Amino acid sequence: MPKEVKYPANNPSSPEKELLGKLLFYDPILSGNKDISCASCHHPSTGYAEFLDISIGTNGHGLGSERAFGTPNDIPLGKRNAPTVINSAFNGMDTYGVYDPEKAPMFWDDRVQSLENQALEPIKTLEEMRGNTHGDTEILEVVVDRLRQIPEYQKLFKEAFGNSEAITAENLGRAIASFERTLVTNNSRFDEYMRGDETAIYASEKEGFELFKKVGCATCHNGPMFSDYKPHVLGVPKNSKLKLIDKGVGDTFAFRTPTLRNLRYTAPYMHNGSIKTLKQVMEFYEDIASGKVRNPEVAPERYDPLVREIKLSVKDMSQIISFMNTLNDPSFDKEIPRSVPSGLPVGGAIQ
Repeated sequence: MPKEVKYPANNPSSPEKELLGKLLFYDPILSGNKDISCASCHHPSTGYAEFLDISIGTNGHGLGSERAFGTPNDIPLGKRNAPTVINSAFNGMDTYGVYDPEKAPMFWDDRVQSLENQALEPIKTLEEMRGNTHGDTEILEVVVDRLRQIPEYQKLFKEAFGNSEAITAENLGRAIASFERTLVTNNSRFDEYMRGDETAIYASEKEGFELFKKVGCATCHNGPMFSDYKPHVLGVPKNSKLKLIDKGVGDTFAFRTPTLRNLRYTAPYMHNGSIKTLKQVMEFYEDIASGKVRNPEVAPERYDPLVREIKLSVKDMSQIISFMNTLNDPSFDKEIPRSVPSGLPVGGAIQ
């Protein structure tokens, strides 16, 4: 992994932006009902992801596996598993370490580019942060107006962006993105090994890395982020909690290849959290490579051709998983603000 992060030309980094972005990340003032923050589903205690298979947004309470809807409730579940924010600064990176932060693909379906644009989407989404008290076309204006009424945010935005009229939706996205680009883990044991330290990983883990490449995992999970950032059709099992099946990119059942970094902190896996362990993920790939149907909505002939090239056996699985564990790096920011400028509970209704 690179040791330095790139920033968009229109959003250079500064300590003031990063501080402001962190406070906004934890402040439920950004949600329609003032009850949920970005950190509600992307909390440092769960690797800036969460332990739930699919997310419970507004009108929820509790954190991680303890999170549940309040009653009464008319908010639907989220459709997808909350991916980690860690290393999202590097989204879109190719095998040569090249990427453009202004064109970085976001979400499971790559529907938005750049962290700046991604940061605003949950605020506009009913089942995530917006709720049903405001429309999707008005919520950003509502949130910006709230921020303008808070003296501390007036001061922080001015310090971050240099003028007294700095509280805008665009700068809101820029500040959150600036904080998210500080959430980087680029010194895993595997990174140390790739930089020349032969002792950083064990012999069995090196063998697992060779098997990872040999059986075909690296065809899609490649580059420093172990993702080609392209959508693939796999026929992932359905999540029984969802009434309507998620058909992915253009109703093709394709979803983006996720990163393999920090998997220790980001279970359960796949776009809908339907697979709980890495061993079960391995077994899933063994099944679909042989043409087995794990989702009746997706016939084997629709599977990505790359899947058929996977040659994975049971005896390979433990060594490959052992290798993937070398990609874990616990050295991310776990410090939580003691308070946020709105005076609301830090993180929202997560206690």
